[in-house]
Amino acid sequence: MTQKVFLVIGAGAGIGGQTAARFAQGGYHAVLARRSDEQGLHRLVGAIEEAGGTASGTLLDAAADGTIEDLVERTERDIGPIEMVLYNLGAQIGTRGLANTPHRTFELGWRLGCFGLFRLAHALTPHMVARGSGTILVTSATAAVRGNAGQHGHAAAMGGRRMLCQTLNAEFAPQGVHVAHVVVDGSVDAPDTLGKLLGDRFDDYKAMKGEDGVIDPAALAETYWHLAHQPRNCWTHEVDVRPFSDVPWWNDNPDPKIAT
Repeated sequence: MTQKVFLVIGAGAGIGGQTAARFAQGGYHAVLARRSDEQGLHRLVGAIEEAGGTASGTLLDAAADGTIEDLVERTERDIGPIEMVLYNLGAQIGTRGLANTPHRTFELGWRLGCFGLFRLAHALTPHMVARGSGTILVTSATAAVRGNAGQHGHAAAMGGRRMLCQTLNAEFAPQGVHVAHVVVDGSVDAPDTLGKLLGDRFDDYKAMKGEDGVIDPAALAETYWHLAHQPRNCWTHEVDVRPFSDVPWWNDNPDPKIAT
């Protein structure tokens, strides 16, 4: 018996894992894919199953040729139709001046930030178009709409991601496929990303930001759920989210220590 599938590419313990859990709670089989940490992947799958949902996980090098395509085809064949997908891979390579940004590093950011989404859409949209429906959710960052010094690779990758979402919408929305680009304009309480970046300063940073000053990935998962279940007469194609106390991206960055 096939199941309706929610696929997450970039299923860490923050946004990806929490969104997978939310969709599993809503009746989808969550397929979680991440680059490394097999034990962490098993913990996420186990937590979803303990909560009464169904899930499976796989390690995936999304930068390698053919991996995303193979995952889509295996999932469609062996588990069920991918009705919804979250592309949640980051492309942050740190703050680097141009002279300290090697070609190889820039290209890796582009492969993860932009080319991977292109490959996912290339593999998945034929299935969605054939079914007349589908949703592609895309996590993005402030760098998609504002290029800061030292963010050459990240801004180029995320800006390309944003434009790709627009071109995908232009082609596939009339065929029933909803693409939603989510600008995460703030720090996320995620141990796999911000937690690793800050290390033992993570708790101090959250305390400095104050109550509700850092995005809760479980709360953000509710935004993804809403986007994925909008009636097609009122689709949202882009949204930006941030904590209530943060200055929005179109103003000055209040915290230059954190590259968003």
